[in-house]
Amino acid sequence: MSTSGTRAEQDLLGERDAPEDVYYGIHTLRAKENFQISGTTLASYPEVVMALAAVKQAAAEANAELGLLSPVLRDAIVAACVEIREGSLHDQFVVDVIRGGAGTSTNMNANEVICNRALELLGRRRGEYAYLHPNEHVNLAQSTNDVYPTALRIATFFAIEHLLEAMEKLHAAFDEKAGEFSGLLKLGRTQLQDASHDSWARVLDLCRHAQRRHVAAHRGGRADKGD
Repeated sequence: MSTSGTRAEQDLLGERDAPEDVYYGIHTLRAKENFQISGTTLASYPEVVMALAAVKQAAAEANAELGLLSPVLRDAIVAACVEIREGSLHDQFVVDVIRGGAGTSTNMNANEVICNRALELLGRRRGEYAYLHPNEHVNLAQSTNDVYPTALRIATFFAIEHLLEAMEKLHAAFDEKAGEFSGLLKLGRTQLQDASHDSWARVLDLCRHAQRRHVAAHRGGRADKGD
């Protein structure tokens, strides 16, 4: 039964009322209640959310190509995933980042949000799982043990741009400090030879060059992957 402002959902443990205005379902609701640990939700990591949507989109397209998913359901799932990849519905990813289950709650959070948004796009009500199901359709032919590590790798690829931006600033800081300390000597070091003096400018310049190589290597790797 449903009460005002809620919708009834069922799993193997029984029935629960989920708020009518949310896109997640009973599995996410239980995880939200069971794992109140860090207070930090998945929504705090948008790259992970976008990566999960990318995995689900790719799976829907592959399943449709194999004849396992109808074009109608594929299109709705893909459209929902695209919206999430563009920044929508991130506030619906409410599971705690620290929880048990090896990523199952995270996977189901994504499945339910995508499913309910896809149902809306099809003109259906959230929770009409007889037509489109979070596990049977959105998660079709997938395992959390595949989805979760794949999404984390993709998220790292998404997030590396922020690191590269910070590394560019670090490069400029090394350059600035090398000029600032150009006349300052540092203690020499011995390695199978007599101690010889060195300068902080030289040390910082070496750091700058090493850091620049790292940035170039990362950007080259992204270019190789089509970014």
